[in-house]
Amino acid sequence: MALKEKKNIDHIDVKGKRVLLRVDFNVPVKDGVITNDHRIRSALPTIQKVLESGGSCVLMSHLGRPKGVSMTAAAASGGSSVPGYEAGATLEPVAKRLKELLNLPVAFAQDCLNAASIVEDLQPG
Repeated sequence: MALKEKKNIDHIDVKGKRVLLRVDFNVPVKDGVITNDHRIRSALPTIQKVLESGGSCVLMSHLGRPKGVSMTAAAASGGSSVPGYEAGATLEPVAKRLKELLNLPVAFAQDCLNAASIVEDLQPG
């Protein structure tokens, strides 16, 4: 299939659906402040397209290179008190910046272990 024949967000009906978007929000952060938001801004057209089309966005990214952590250990501790957890690797500053850029509420899951309940509560648009 030629690249021009591949589907993109313009070819998909997302109305009333949750759309999982893998985004690159690995942005530079110093003392909790984003120093360059270019990667966040680059994702805005796709995020806005989903929202304007009546879908809900679930964004998935990472920040930095956290040390490996066993999911069993992370689940047992609630995700934040195991070796390898790095407070500086939180995407919370990204969520705050995204809220500013979209001028819309942005729900933030502290970790992937507790994200399901937040995703279930998302409303279209």
